[in-house]
Amino acid sequence: MRKEHLRTKGRKWGACGLVLAAALALGAAAPAPGDPPPPANLRPVAPAPPNPGTTAPNSTAPGATAPNATTPPAGTAPNAAKPGTAPAPGTAPAPAPGTAAGDVLVPGVPQDASAGPLDTPDQALAPVVYQPSSDEDRAEPAEAAADAYRLVEYVPASETAAKPGSCTAKTGPHQRQIERWLGLRADGRQSPADCAAIRKFQLAQHISPAIGFAGPVTWSRMQFLSARKNPNAAHKCPVKKTRVACVDLARQLMWVQTGKKVTFGPVPIRSGRASLPTRGGWHKIYWRHKNHWSTIYHQSMPYAQFFDGGQAFHAIYQSVYTTVGSQGCVNLTLPDARGLWGALRTGDGVYVWGHREGT
Repeated sequence: MRKEHLRTKGRKWGACGLVLAAALALGAAAPAPGDPPPPANLRPVAPAPPNPGTTAPNSTAPGATAPNATTPPAGTAPNAAKPGTAPAPGTAPAPAPGTAAGDVLVPGVPQDASAGPLDTPDQALAPVVYQPSSDEDRAEPAEAAADAYRLVEYVPASETAAKPGSCTAKTGPHQRQIERWLGLRADGRQSPADCAAIRKFQLAQHISPAIGFAGPVTWSRMQFLSARKNPNAAHKCPVKKTRVACVDLARQLMWVQTGKKVTFGPVPIRSGRASLPTRGGWHKIYWRHKNHWSTIYHQSMPYAQFFDGGQAFHAIYQSVYTTVGSQGCVNLTLPDARGLWGALRTGDGVYVWGHREGT
């Protein structure tokens, strides 16, 4: 009996050792201490939520936590974000392949380095779920800068110095699709007539620089405009009697529908990159946190609605039109994320299908 008791005790300590090792491994993966916080105007205005295991005024006890979740320092919002591979703050995302030897696509308008990193503080692990206090819930996330969501086309690096009003002779990666959308001859080769028609569209949609380049932002805008009347025309999102948040990775669009009626959207999104894709299939909104704060990346994740582990709908303070995807979350502009917050509830279904270009 004594030997059996010791063996059982040993097995318990062995399990604890494994848990301790896992916790140390997670701690070792933390980002470099030199990572700067975002600009002060991007910090959420909500008060800090309580630590897991405590009860804040006007709130209920925290709920169950996800496996491998870590406890943040006092005074910080709890989450269990796993460090990703975000670029250095203030740098542009990795350029997309160009259309000619030596060409790469870069933002056609210089980016403001003071706006913070273009990457996002998405979480790889599920957050610690708790009930926010009433004071926290009343607070609204900080507003985005006036030009945060400016439509900036990606163009060949050699075209960034193009004179205003000029027309590029370069063929873009979406040349044939854009020609077809505009009713031009879809031969996939740039011509003066093509450039003039593309440039006219860019000017009308306030896309910069308007040099007639058939790039990813122009094509994304066209797909959004085509989807506004009936985003589910292809019947890719299942029709249910209950609310469903539909996420179309191929077109980088999402909307909410009840039955065949679209109740929100469509709106443009940014989904996960090739190495950290947004997971497809059926999911469910299991936690909503209006003022979520990533203690790993020290950035706000406004109007976060978690649907699969650490993957969530949430706002970002930069453009959703980037050649590099998110780290798994579905990113929206702040106004769109706010609208989605009002359109969904805990328990609503989420259906994700398709593949983001390049993934």
